[in-house]
Amino acid sequence: MRYEFVLAEPLPPAVAAAFPELTASTTASGRGTVLYGPITDRAHLHGLLDRFHAYGLTVLEMRQLPD
Repeated sequence: MRYEFVLAEPLPPAVAAAFPELTASTTASGRGTVLYGPITDRAHLHGLLDRFHAYGLTVLEMRQLPD
């Protein structure tokens, strides 16, 4: 499975390092961040969501991408 996460804020490089399994890009507006990549299972997905929360990041959207 692959997922995409749209974050409300830009992702500082130090925080991006906490998500090595995801690729980061800037949103079209330039104000947020899009992260995407493979998610192995439900536990991995919930672990990512917990990390977003731990870093104070706001997830605006989350969607499963076609493989």
